[in-house]
Amino acid sequence: MDLNNFFSAKSIAIVGVSRDPNKVGHVIFRNFIDGGFHGRIFIVNPNADMILNHKSYKNVADIKEKIDLAIIAVPAATVPDVIRDCAKKRIKDVIIISSGFKEGGNFTLDKRLELLLKKYKIRCIGPNCLGCFDAHTKLDSLFLPRYRLSRPKEGGISFVCQSGAVGSAILDLATEQGYGFSRFISYGNAMNIDESDLIEYLGKDEKTKVICLYVEGIKDGRKFMRVASKVSKKKPIIAIKGGVTEEGAKAIISHTGSIAGSAEIYKGAFEQCGVVIADTLSDMFRFAKILEKCMKPKGKRIQVITNGGGYGILSSDAIVKNNLDIAKLSDESKKIIKKLGLTTENPLDLLGDATTARYKAALEMAINDPNVDIILLIVLYQTPLVTTDIVDIIIESNDLKKKPIVVVSTGGEFTELLKKNVESNNVSCYMFPEEAVEAIATLVKYYRSNIKE
Repeated sequence: MDLNNFFSAKSIAIVGVSRDPNKVGHVIFRNFIDGGFHGRIFIVNPNADMILNHKSYKNVADIKEKIDLAIIAVPAATVPDVIRDCAKKRIKDVIIISSGFKEGGNFTLDKRLELLLKKYKIRCIGPNCLGCFDAHTKLDSLFLPRYRLSRPKEGGISFVCQSGAVGSAILDLATEQGYGFSRFISYGNAMNIDESDLIEYLGKDEKTKVICLYVEGIKDGRKFMRVASKVSKKKPIIAIKGGVTEEGAKAIISHTGSIAGSAEIYKGAFEQCGVVIADTLSDMFRFAKILEKCMKPKGKRIQVITNGGGYGILSSDAIVKNNLDIAKLSDESKKIIKKLGLTTENPLDLLGDATTARYKAALEMAINDPNVDIILLIVLYQTPLVTTDIVDIIIESNDLKKKPIVVVSTGGEFTELLKKNVESNNVSCYMFPEEAVEAIATLVKYYRSNIKE
């Protein structure tokens, strides 16, 4: 299925743009203007001549230029008429923001819309959705104002989300925390484009490195398993299933009109397809961070380097609990450690008087040791002899692309400033050792399960 227009359309018609700045259509139109969309925008409102200095058309069919994509934000009852107008204009791709279909119990209108889309061979994301956001092209159909919902910077994560509320809240938080996105898709009721179609498309998208999926119900189980099995061998898919309890499953029906299904069946299907399972939304994005930024590890032997002894101990416990291995250093590495005046090997405690130079030597040692597969680097910036130059050393070491380097830094404003600098240079950073090690375990499991070569 060709879904390019939903992300890189050159000409877009927004149907239902009100003069009222608080109405959905107006907000979407404003977001296109303020977001710097590179293509052309046409607006449709039969009761207005001009809105925000843009000509308003009475009907989408009145627009003389070719339209790649229509975004529909009108009352549910009038959506079928708009679809007929789109068919006259030969528009083949639409995003239907409007709600009030099967999720609200209006099955007759829902079926009517489904048959019209099929008749005219129109591809549809929605209805009852937020739609799409592309960080690269600036296509933005989200009806939440930019001052309330921050848009993320360009990156490698694509998020496919059945719930608009879940998606928008996580998108806002992830943006504040510095995550970079490629594409975000809220697909709502999945009338004729479902999660499998979107995953298949993103599997071929060069800008997408990791696919995150929040799903309440899979529309076609066999199709999903076929697609997910194929895509997960090329790039990670991280999924969280909503409605794993009886009460949660009941709530799904009135949310997107989906049938929830057994949580255990979903879990088994995800595992069979090589999909990474997340229990919480927090887990999903912690896993996405390491899978986006880190290279494939050769094994599961971890070298801990720290300037805090307690953090080294906690890391060791977490490594064992997650069925990973504490690396046994080579004789050559042990000689280097002795020259540094240190006695521990793993965790390698650089002590409270650790200097930036000592960190550099320890990193070089671990990178060159054939017995080390992954480096867990703990940097507590509060100690006085660790200068801000450590940031450049971490980035340069990671840029060598010899081994995955995962950083743990805990602290306040000063720590967060340095941490954001490190992470913006493609290094995976975490607040605590336990969450970093759990993410490493996910990285190791994904590559062992899906990437054999």
